[in-house]
Amino acid sequence: MNSSSLIEAQSRFGGSQRLNSYNLPTRTLALVLAGGRGSRLHGLTDWRAKPAVPFGGKYRLIDFALSNCLNSGIGRVGILTQYMSHSLNQHVQQGWGMTTPDGSPMMQLLPAQQRTKEHNWYTGTADAIYQNLDIIRGYGAEYVLVLAGDHVYKMDYRPLLEEHVRTEADMTICAIETSREDAKQFGVLSVDEDGSVLRFSEKPDQPETIPGKEGKCLSSMGVYVFNAKFLYQELINGHEGKGSGDDFGKDVIPSLIGKRKVMSYAFRDEVKDEPAYWRDVGTLDAFWQANLELIGVVPPLNLYDTDWPIRTFATQAPPAKFVFDAEDRCGAALNSMICDGCIISGASIKNSVVCNNVVANEQTEIDESVLLPDCVIGVNCKLKRVVLDRYCEVPAGLSIGYDLELDAQRFHVSDNGIVLVTQQMIEQLATDSDRAAA
Repeated sequence: MNSSSLIEAQSRFGGSQRLNSYNLPTRTLALVLAGGRGSRLHGLTDWRAKPAVPFGGKYRLIDFALSNCLNSGIGRVGILTQYMSHSLNQHVQQGWGMTTPDGSPMMQLLPAQQRTKEHNWYTGTADAIYQNLDIIRGYGAEYVLVLAGDHVYKMDYRPLLEEHVRTEADMTICAIETSREDAKQFGVLSVDEDGSVLRFSEKPDQPETIPGKEGKCLSSMGVYVFNAKFLYQELINGHEGKGSGDDFGKDVIPSLIGKRKVMSYAFRDEVKDEPAYWRDVGTLDAFWQANLELIGVVPPLNLYDTDWPIRTFATQAPPAKFVFDAEDRCGAALNSMICDGCIISGASIKNSVVCNNVVANEQTEIDESVLLPDCVIGVNCKLKRVVLDRYCEVPAGLSIGYDLELDAQRFHVSDNGIVLVTQQMIEQLATDSDRAAA
């Protein structure tokens, strides 16, 4: 590059510091923590890891973190798996089997392999990375971006990386404004005027609020940037008993405050001048709510944004079909998302998200519900405020969501009255009916 081109480039990208950091994605390794169970989702994670839970019709939760990496230009991603990982592994292999220019995989699965002498499974988020340290070091990255694999959001990680380099931080924590009540589920930061982290509390009973913003807290998104060598040494020290412990939120971050340079990065929508869209769908109520937000006229998360596409594995299925147009059986859907392979056969669907390969039969009414893939709903059923797990076969005439006291005896009912139904629950219902009849 000649001198005139260099000056022009520096002008475009904000000076020499911005120019030097412009290729940061190529110097960064992203590690997606995808080994958690997500027990607060109850039956949805009995047979799959939380990041593999279907979301938004055609996606899995992990697709959002992986799409953010791809769209941000980060081409080296390790996915750390452990609990019930078969479904997750299969999804990544089928939908994310891309390679770098040298032929190596962009997305590499890193299952728990008990590399430590104690032969433990992962005992925390930091321990998961420590146990794969030999592989991770082999990437030769300068920076490590640590991500949760079960959050729903769209984020360009490049400004975060640039801010980390500009401030010469050892670690940068990405944070978002939340309500004080919601903050009890996250790590809560207290920062000074330049963004330095002064205090960090993991899931506090009494979260510290933002000065001047009553009822608002600065909560960790579970998105961290580390200088690679610094992170590796911290993990080694922690394992040898010279430093912190096994978990970033509980052990590593609190141990660094006041000793190393830990910075915060506020995740905001600069156009609207407000906190950006980010959802932790760790509870059944939050999962249901985040899905139904997608069907709004102007949803808070735009899945139709061609500038920031969300990639996934697309099943080979025919288009959705709506059949029958009689007064007593009309196949129709209003204010809903209906995916490929669905057959709406004389059923009425409103205000719902229906994943692929769902069959809804005649005289059935579905409202404010989330139906996961490969379900069959019999004739004359009524479902309201229901989350139906994959492979459910709802018997004819069953009504769910209208008598919560009865539903609580048969299924799982959340604090806000969302009813979770799994195939195991339906089979138990049939077994109980047979016993009663006998």
